[in-house]
Amino acid sequence: MAESGVADRSVVDLRSDTVTRPTAGMREAMATAEVGDDVYGEDPTVNALEAEVAALFGHEAALFAPTGSMANQIALQTVVPPGDELLCDADAHVVTYEIGAAAAYGGISSRTWPAAGADLDPGVVAGMVRPDGYFAVPTRAIAVEQTHNRGGGGVIPLATLRELRRVADADGLALHCDGARIWHAHVADRVPLAEYGALFDTLSVCLSKGLGAPVGSLVVGSAERIGRARTIRKRMGGGMRQAGVLAAAGRYALAHHVDRLADDHAKAARLAEALAPFGVLAAPVRTNLVPLDLTKTELDARGLAAAARAEGVLISVLGPRQARLVTHLDADDDAIDRAAKVLTAILRH
Repeated sequence: MAESGVADRSVVDLRSDTVTRPTAGMREAMATAEVGDDVYGEDPTVNALEAEVAALFGHEAALFAPTGSMANQIALQTVVPPGDELLCDADAHVVTYEIGAAAAYGGISSRTWPAAGADLDPGVVAGMVRPDGYFAVPTRAIAVEQTHNRGGGGVIPLATLRELRRVADADGLALHCDGARIWHAHVADRVPLAEYGALFDTLSVCLSKGLGAPVGSLVVGSAERIGRARTIRKRMGGGMRQAGVLAAAGRYALAHHVDRLADDHAKAARLAEALAPFGVLAAPVRTNLVPLDLTKTELDARGLAAAARAEGVLISVLGPRQARLVTHLDADDDAIDRAAKVLTAILRH
């Protein structure tokens, strides 16, 4: 079992896997990191992280960015010119939780297919593609999310992604992966990261969710795209100086925290098993997200969250009757048992 960076065990925080704190080993790696000026391309630890992640996904290059949202938006700007169109699903992070950044920063027009989480239909996507034509907005790229956040941590099957790649190739489109939790998909389905990487023109991958780093994501792609991405990052205010102290946390996470994601999946499955008798599971639990649908209960999501908080358990509210639990590095077995006990008691009454 990996070490935990949790500070306060009196509260079980299952709102997100972004709440983790750096472990002792990670803090040591950060404290001893060799650094330089990354805007000049001279931070050796950042350079090593970028090279490592690019190699993991079988691409030529990668770029370290402060946040997942910035990484997504940088990637999208390299594949969709201003005024042209991105296709994604209606619940995609890039159009749901990034406060209109594609339009505001990239001048990108977005069109969505009905939300289906990881169960997307490539045929539906193919039918939405608009070619260049008389005053039509041409489609330039398709974006998918692996794993799917609002889809309950669902994993898009490899066969579906391959079919989507064929759709993109048939129409000369780029394919982007919001891979904030792609590490979870890799562990759950045992698909090599390079096999995922081969399907996408660009990816964003996050270090500060399940992997437990305090900050940071990377844009992955060709050397030409990453060269343009570096300029876009600076324009968006993402150029950092001695960022090696942050990159060191990411390198430590890649070395120590990927395989242990299976522990988080097992904990999520335990929570799901405890809650299943109450009819509140919104989708099968595949990874570290447990989505709750309260429409068959008398509770709303805010009421459940408030009652749980009063007992020292924090959960996320996603909608009036939708809530979410997320297992992570700082939630040990005792925390999961406590959360299950609190939540089942509330649901029982």
